[in-house]
Amino acid sequence: MRESEYRMGEKELKKPHFVFIHGAGGGSWCWYKIKCLMYNSGYTVTCLDLKGAGIDLSDPNKILSFDEYNKPLIDFLSSLPDHEQVVLVGHSAGGLSVTDASHKFPKKIALAVYVAATMLKHGLSTEQDFIDGAPDVSEFGDTYDLEIGLGPDQPPTSAIVKKEEERKLFYNMSPIEDVTLASMLLRPTLVYAFQRAEFKEGTEVVEKVPRVYIKTTYDKIVKPERQDRMIAKWPPSNVYVIVVQISLIHLYYLTN
Repeated sequence: MRESEYRMGEKELKKPHFVFIHGAGGGSWCWYKIKCLMYNSGYTVTCLDLKGAGIDLSDPNKILSFDEYNKPLIDFLSSLPDHEQVVLVGHSAGGLSVTDASHKFPKKIALAVYVAATMLKHGLSTEQDFIDGAPDVSEFGDTYDLEIGLGPDQPPTSAIVKKEEERKLFYNMSPIEDVTLASMLLRPTLVYAFQRAEFKEGTEVVEKVPRVYIKTTYDKIVKPERQDRMIAKWPPSNVYVIVVQISLIHLYYLTN
């Protein structure tokens, strides 16, 4: 019998297949520690680079829709056999990708897990959605370098946090080796595409996907009060609270 299977009486069960989705500016590399832990325990683990992220070389300033950005995840789920399900995990802006997929492939998602993530049923469809789910770092001053890919009179197409601000905003409680790795690998955030992440179809079916939320209490991007508002607005079945910095090891044991 394979390591990824075990027996309960006469019934043979597979361990879940976990699919991890990074946040804005990240990539599949964000999950390397938890992937190693889970793979060594016999799980199937897939970590995806979305369009213009990680090692995908697409120009972030030319990705002008959320559908295009999220296409790698949608293509992956499309390729799965109809009977196969995954546990879909999204961090930060990766929550938008999880919700989009839940609208489109509810039968292929056994569980949607939001890790300090944007969890909005219809995405960024209203002004209130932006208030609840979009990051607000205005208190930190001038933290981003913007790219205007559509011309000087158009809104920004991408943004990247200034190097000197990365640790304060993203990795305020992380070990220096993780900060160093991230500083080498972070890509621009797709501002224009994210602002068009609206999910207006599949309202009924999306409710069939079980959801849990993992709340963090020291997040500088998706702040705890914003997490609380999204949880209250669209309550998941369970909420777990990590009272210290999000740890990949903590997340591993929560999902076991």
